[in-house]
Amino acid sequence: MTDLSATPRLSLPLLATAQAQKEVTHNEALVLIDALVQMAVVDGPQSDPPAAPTPGDAWLVGAAATGVWAGQDMTIAIWTAGGWRFVVPRAGMRAARLSDGVMLRFAAGLWVAPDSVAVPVGGGTVDDEARAAIAAVILALAAQGLMIPS
Repeated sequence: MTDLSATPRLSLPLLATAQAQKEVTHNEALVLIDALVQMAVVDGPQSDPPAAPTPGDAWLVGAAATGVWAGQDMTIAIWTAGGWRFVVPRAGMRAARLSDGVMLRFAAGLWVAPDSVAVPVGGGTVDDEARAAIAAVILALAAQGLMIPS
């Protein structure tokens, strides 16, 4: 892409006045919207690109990226029919990681997974009903990708 203006949040390319082949810019924006709205990534953060990506799949690029991802540390890598597209994440972005169902968020330059919470055990007084309720809450939060049970 040339140095056309872009949207402030997702850096989607904007059409320019009297631009030839406007469909190229428009299609590029649609490809990025398709990947970033309700974002789901195959896996990551990881430094090595996948061997056989499928168009539409995305990954979170980790530190010290290698191969065709070199120099794209901490970006979102999207495989398209036209090759790799890289997007710089913004603070507060969220992505569902399909490999384990965890919902990640981007904060302070890193993709952060939710904290793990252990099911209660031990103690002086055992309340089976309270433990069952807490375990059910932990399972519900884990099912939504908001917590990792340990």
